[in-house]
Amino acid sequence: MSKKPNKLAFLTQVAPAGYVPGLGRGASGFTTRSDIGPAREGPSAEVIAEAQARRGEEVEPDPDQFQDPDNETGLFAGMVYEADDEEADRIYESVDAKMDERRKVRREAKEAQMLATARAERPKIQAQFADLKRGLSLVSDAEWENLPEVGNLTGKRRKLNPREGRAYVVPDSVVIGDRGRLGYENALDPHQQQSGGFETPADSTGPIDIVGISQARDKVLSLKLDQASRDSANSGTSTSVDPKGYLTSLNSVVHKTEAEIGDIKQARALLDSLVKNNRKHAPGWIAAACVEEHAGRMVAARKIIRAGCEECPKNEDIWLEAARLHTPDDAKVILAKAVQHLDQSVKIWMAAAELEGDPKAKRKVLRTAVEHIPKSVKLWKEVVNMEATPEDARLLLQQAVKVIPQSVELWLALARLETPEQAKSVLNSARQKVPTSHEIWIAASRLTEQEAIRPDRDPEARKKELASTDGIIKAAVAALKRHQVLLTREQWMKEAEQCERDGSPRTCEAIVKATISMEIEEEDRYDTWMADAESCLARGQVGTSRAILAYALKVFPDKRALWRAAADLEREHGTRQSLDDLLTQAVQHCPQAEALWLMLAKEKWLAGDVPGARVVLNQAFNANLESEQIWLAAVKLEVENGELQAAKEILNRATTVAGTERIWMKAAVFERQQGNLQAALDAINKALETYPKFAKFYMIKGQIQHSENDILSARVTYAAGIKACPKNVHLWILASRLEEEDDKRIMARALLNKARLANPANELLWAEAVHLEERAGSANQAKTNLAKALQECPTSGLLWSISIMAEPRPSRRNKSMDALRKLGENPMVLTTIARMFWSERSVEKARSWFTRAANADKDLGDTWAWWLKFELEYGTPEHQNAVIDKCVTAEPHHGIVWPTVSKDMKNTRKTVREIVFLVAQKLQ
Repeated sequence: MSKKPNKLAFLTQVAPAGYVPGLGRGASGFTTRSDIGPAREGPSAEVIAEAQARRGEEVEPDPDQFQDPDNETGLFAGMVYEADDEEADRIYESVDAKMDERRKVRREAKEAQMLATARAERPKIQAQFADLKRGLSLVSDAEWENLPEVGNLTGKRRKLNPREGRAYVVPDSVVIGDRGRLGYENALDPHQQQSGGFETPADSTGPIDIVGISQARDKVLSLKLDQASRDSANSGTSTSVDPKGYLTSLNSVVHKTEAEIGDIKQARALLDSLVKNNRKHAPGWIAAACVEEHAGRMVAARKIIRAGCEECPKNEDIWLEAARLHTPDDAKVILAKAVQHLDQSVKIWMAAAELEGDPKAKRKVLRTAVEHIPKSVKLWKEVVNMEATPEDARLLLQQAVKVIPQSVELWLALARLETPEQAKSVLNSARQKVPTSHEIWIAASRLTEQEAIRPDRDPEARKKELASTDGIIKAAVAALKRHQVLLTREQWMKEAEQCERDGSPRTCEAIVKATISMEIEEEDRYDTWMADAESCLARGQVGTSRAILAYALKVFPDKRALWRAAADLEREHGTRQSLDDLLTQAVQHCPQAEALWLMLAKEKWLAGDVPGARVVLNQAFNANLESEQIWLAAVKLEVENGELQAAKEILNRATTVAGTERIWMKAAVFERQQGNLQAALDAINKALETYPKFAKFYMIKGQIQHSENDILSARVTYAAGIKACPKNVHLWILASRLEEEDDKRIMARALLNKARLANPANELLWAEAVHLEERAGSANQAKTNLAKALQECPTSGLLWSISIMAEPRPSRRNKSMDALRKLGENPMVLTTIARMFWSERSVEKARSWFTRAANADKDLGDTWAWWLKFELEYGTPEHQNAVIDKCVTAEPHHGIVWPTVSKDMKNTRKTVREIVFLVAQKLQ
């Protein structure tokens, strides 16, 4: 007996529980009659109940046994629903709502906690692979194409497809036959020599070159087509072929699908039934004609629409549709019939005029239309527009306003065609005929303004006439109010803006004066007018904004913010003279406003009027005896003009009269700039006796001692400053750099650590710590410090910028996206992103990001310097000059590198244009 195991023994065994044949190879399972036995009825409910009673089991009541089979809402649903029932339901609903409201907060908090716990324990696949998915954005198209295809590994022993994965040896006969198929014979065999050369016998069974025959046939067909297109390209016969446009014309052929054809047939049947049942229904006839037009049956469509015109002759839409479906000549005939039935239809007359190509014929049709419909403003306007000369148009308009005296458009058109004197009488007549129109009043004001600004007008008369526009608009508001016409304040403002756009600024100002105070409370006027001026300026309506601010200044002459807003508007959009006049009025009304005095002095200095600037500052001294800003402005004026001795005298007087921290600091800086270091130290020592807590005194003193290579004294000065001002981070940084320059990096690190303990979460200290390690060559420690810095200062734009540039180039984009999501429009981050695109040579993207960064913070000098450095490498001279001009206008003062360059003693009295170039050279 063989000991070999029987592999088919499992066929005689009992299948395990839950076994489904074929489930392992993908079958879903099925049940046959042999699995469930013969079909028979199970025990009834009564039999089951008796069996349970015999076994002593308690019979569970059926909840649906008392349910009405015809009414699923209960047996009592058919009863009368009375007011008591409604009140009871409302009480129960309020109780349920109250109980639900009491548990709502606790329930929502519990649900949120459970959801957070579930997400933490079992995060989504999308969350787990979020960082990997972001990395896919760096995969290039070439790398994506080189990814290998996924192999089929489900069945290793599966039979190979006979068409895939197998190679067969090609017989030699196939190779030889293919080699000789296109070859040439250069000798005659014996049989050919006997039969007379190349004569092919009839019983030849050699191979036939099917490919060559096909190519020859195609070539012959192409030659025939070319010949036919040359011979009869313009003959119009059936043999004319355009070989280039033939296939294109085939693409334009519309092939309707069976579904579209079925829809057309169904729509045709429905509409046919509609027009047969209601033959006076014009929309049905139009729809039936449109269906035939869509189906391409224009003859049937025209037939249907003509029948509709006969059935519905009083409907203008069906006549217009009939004209559209027919040719222009037939459309003229159709519209001629239409006007016989509808001679009061403006649309039909206008359509008939549009069909006329000759201007004379069109004018004749329109005049005939006006005779039939004399009250149509649209027809009168078309007739006037068709006239060739202004005189003919004026005559027609005179007749039109007699026929339609209530049309404001016709009155205004007539006034525009009349002479100025006659236009005034026309507008007066129009005002009498239409007393409720504000357009006529505004037109009268504009007419007065246009007459006043003529070059030949006398200045006094011009001024008087311009002032009369205020009276016209004021009278307009009163007259409209008498006739119960109340325009809102917003509507008047829109009219004012429209007047400005139309070139009537004085009328715009008059409207603002007369209506700006409407519909607002007295206590809300200031805020409302400021908001109105800002919104008008944002929309580009400078004249309206200027008028609003001018009126507001008359009401609130002591508001400094209003004067500042008006001065800013004149600086941006006005002239130097208008700004000078405005600031002169401002300092008269607000003599204690130091900023206004300084703005006036600066404008005079920029205009080259240095004596005038000195006079302004002298007046400012009299109004503000101990003003620090005015003293410093006077010193700056003298320094900028080279009057150093005068500046020194002013500083000496200022330290005696005012003696503030800034004045003492300016005195020390002035002596330092002149090279008088000992005098600067003496000034600092005197100032420290009065102001020992002013950190900049210690900085200046330490820097002077450092410049003289007195490291020990500088260290003592910085230590005293840190002790007196431990919250000033710049003192800590200067002390650390002093130690680093003295080759004591350990002491420098220790100072920065102490500084971070005294000033936690300070981005400057962390940035200095990172740069210290980078300068020392400790790249790993620099990365560690940067990671700690971002944990402590997660919203620092400076640290995020350092972090982005510290990343490898492929991962910088992901880091920059994280920074944008974290910080938004941070100027340092935007500048760093622009630098990133710059390194990738994406010039336009880099320029757009630099623009965005400069708009985010115009006072950040480093952004302007980086932008200029970029334009110097990739930009044109126009781009470079644009950046420099914008930087000079912005006058930046802050940044990381900008202050170190602008405050350097070597760069004293240098302009912003020169400093931005120096900063750009220093940036790396």
